[in-house]
Amino acid sequence: MKFYVSPAFLPTREVVELAKAADDLGYDGFGIPDHVVNLEKLATPYPYTKDGERRWQPFTDWPDPWVLIGALALVTERLHFVTTVYIPGMRDPYSVAKAVGTAAHLAGGRVELGIGVGWCEEEFALMGQRFDRRGKRTDELLELLRALWQPGWTEFDGEFYQTPRLEMEPTPPPIPIYVGGLSDVALRRAARNDGWIGDLITTDRAIASARRLRELRAENGLGMEDFTILTPLVDAVSIADYERAEAAGITHILTMPWMFYSGPEATTVEKIDGMKRFRKDLELDR
Repeated sequence: MKFYVSPAFLPTREVVELAKAADDLGYDGFGIPDHVVNLEKLATPYPYTKDGERRWQPFTDWPDPWVLIGALALVTERLHFVTTVYIPGMRDPYSVAKAVGTAAHLAGGRVELGIGVGWCEEEFALMGQRFDRRGKRTDELLELLRALWQPGWTEFDGEFYQTPRLEMEPTPPPIPIYVGGLSDVALRRAARNDGWIGDLITTDRAIASARRLRELRAENGLGMEDFTILTPLVDAVSIADYERAEAAGITHILTMPWMFYSGPEATTVEKIDGMKRFRKDLELDR
């Protein structure tokens, strides 16, 4: 099982220090969230809390993930980077392909694109993109991204995107695509790609999702080899908990290790100490 650190909602400069520490300590990856703006008023409810309220406070840092990953790649050697999650359908596909491809090139194959179809209609409107049919557009957009990341000339004629003959450099190394979301539609989209990203869920729900993904992959004639299941687990605290999740097919854990020791107000030093203690307590360095 691989362990990725989540620096969500932290000050951007602190994220750089934590990435360097995670790389030194032997963590496998870093999860980078995405929003362009945080609108003061929303009619759209946040779908991942019971009351529809957002999990973050106003004026929380939301650095551009690809600028950040490009910077982090240059101060780390082995750490992988995944977006948790990026909304490509809220942007034009060529800017997405260029930003992701450049970051992947700088990171030398350590970039994994985690995507969602998006939930905030007001943010789509602000970015000049349609909110309706965003799932269909996202599916086609992913197909176009893969074409743009290939060497040589590219042409694409889709329902939503028409691309004349062009080339885009630098050609990045392979970029796996993971899909986030808890609905069956999201699981189906994930099963057609390279992995799935969960939200703050229990181990039982994650195991049920892993079982469903296995079924969906089988329906498509695909196995689970090289398929990533990355999720936080709100109730996993012991070696036995993580072993149970791994046995059920969960391959990657997204975690904030300092939360087990110092809580949300931990200083940078305390966060790094928590990352060290977490690895020791789970015997990850055996």
